Amino acid sequence: REEVVRRTVEEFGSLDILINNTGINPTYGPLADADLGAVRKVFDTNVVAALGFVQLALKAWMASHGGNVINVSSVGGLRSTGALGVYGASKAALIRLTEELAWQLGPKVRVNAVAPATVRTKFAEALYVGREDAAASMYPMKRLGESEDVAKLVAFLVSDDASWITGETVRIDGGLLATGQLG
Repeated sequence: REEVVRRTVEEFGSLDILINNTGINPTYGPLADADLGAVRKVFDTNVVAALGFVQLALKAWMASHGGNVINVSSVGGLRSTGALGVYGASKAALIRLTEELAWQLGPKVRVNAVAPATVRTKFAEALYVGREDAAASMYPMKRLGESEDVAKLVAFLVSDDASWITGETVRIDGGLLATGQLG
């Protein structure tokens, strides 16, 4: 992490935007049966690493010059996810981390989160490959998300057009949570 931040400031001269887009989920099944070693690994990757990058970005640039932090959470952090409970709990923790950091780092640094539903990525393939039409049918928009959908939202949140937005988690879910479902 230190090397990434150091090289970013060295190469670009600043670190104005930090996007924490990490996520792993090696667990599946009830929380009561979850291996605690796997739980620690998920939280270390999905939450602790994000905080670590924020701390480094603050020291390297943002504390003095300001900036924007975007944490990529999940709709799983907003609603129960059943067998993906460890992942959902970690993404819920990331949402709370976002709120706390927004409170503590303002006004120089804005901190927001995005909470996508299923986006067609390698990470999410198990949720839709071989059943994409069925998976898409759960969404009012009748399609899965694309990486570009999330990127456009992130671009807005780090822009001056969003200068009074901090501490927010913006759902980008094709209307999924409006239906009362979570897929």
